[in-house]
Amino acid sequence: MKCAHLLLNALLLAPLASFPAAESPTGTDKLPVFSWERVPQYMHIRKAQKFTDAEIKYLASFPLLTFEKTTGHKALQTTEAGTLAAAKAVKAVNPLTKILYYRNVIVHYGTYKANAEIEKMPGVFLVGRNGKTKLVRNACEAYDLTNPQVRDWWVGHAKKMCADPAIDGLFFDGNIKVLSPGYLNRDIGKEKKAAQLAGYETMMVEASKALGPDKIMLANVLRVGQSKDDGLEAIKRFDGSYIENFELAATQEQKKDNLAKGIVAFQKAARDGFMIAFTAGLSELNEEEGDLNPQRTDEIRKGLSEKDNHSKRFEYLLALFLTCAEKHSYFLAHDGYGAEQSKVWLKPNPDLERPLGAPKGPAVRHGYIYTREFAHAKVRLDIENGVGEIEWK
Repeated sequence: MKCAHLLLNALLLAPLASFPAAESPTGTDKLPVFSWERVPQYMHIRKAQKFTDAEIKYLASFPLLTFEKTTGHKALQTTEAGTLAAAKAVKAVNPLTKILYYRNVIVHYGTYKANAEIEKMPGVFLVGRNGKTKLVRNACEAYDLTNPQVRDWWVGHAKKMCADPAIDGLFFDGNIKVLSPGYLNRDIGKEKKAAQLAGYETMMVEASKALGPDKIMLANVLRVGQSKDDGLEAIKRFDGSYIENFELAATQEQKKDNLAKGIVAFQKAARDGFMIAFTAGLSELNEEEGDLNPQRTDEIRKGLSEKDNHSKRFEYLLALFLTCAEKHSYFLAHDGYGAEQSKVWLKPNPDLERPLGAPKGPAVRHGYIYTREFAHAKVRLDIENGVGEIEWK
């Protein structure tokens, strides 16, 4: 644990000039800087109160960062104010960190100031059988994207927030809920579901025009089983995809085949130049609603306790990522997105500080085993048995 603390202290105290040199994307500076020097990392976080100075410095060490819903809302009353305050603080430490503002394309969440604009707007939410409106997890309303007023409101808010120089782009969440053919079908019927999808497509076109070519558009679209091509067509509207729930709950036989399909989708998208923000929980608990699943189990408490900051689960997830990663792929292993509850927040794993180096080629597959070599590491991934091994040179 002392090693992890020393690494963190060195990171937090490091001046901006000491951050590793990174490669700039060709032809544009809107994407995050990238380097194979060490494992390229992503951060996705929320905290209802203000971040401390130490936390801001830590956040500024990441090339890509999303501030989740509810960020800063208890300290500054709204998610908008909380996100902007945190983003400006990070930018003051490291202007190169790319910061994304969170918006769900279908799920209505509180703590947003913008919500006041739709309080008296007619037809804002989908209505299910028996007049039910809280269709998402029986707890949240879902936007009716067939309503052009709703789309205009959503896009206008995104444009306004992304116009601030501290915000580099938009994180689109909930896309899979709209794109998945069966989601909400029972509640709203197939005809309304089809119209909802058409409204979504229109809104995405409008959002792209409103944000313009200089803002990042990262969406939650790659996932096995949610479309015929696992999201490879849907990603084309965006600069890249966030990935969660990579391991779908199923039988062991189905799980390994789903993982193999997920690896193909990740590899294809990454090789085609799309940015990938890969996130996975430090437990094997995977539910549909990854954003609400705390993913804290006895395994985490054992594997990531104060006595041991390294777990087999972490090595497996990192091996899975390295099997697929290309330029502009970023890694995050977490135990939930809330800073207040996390047991791994501000505790970087020492393996993330090891020299990695560029890959010597794509991963090689033999059955359910993948191998790949980097300049300073050899990776072996066994998805049938859930084992990842990394030999650091």
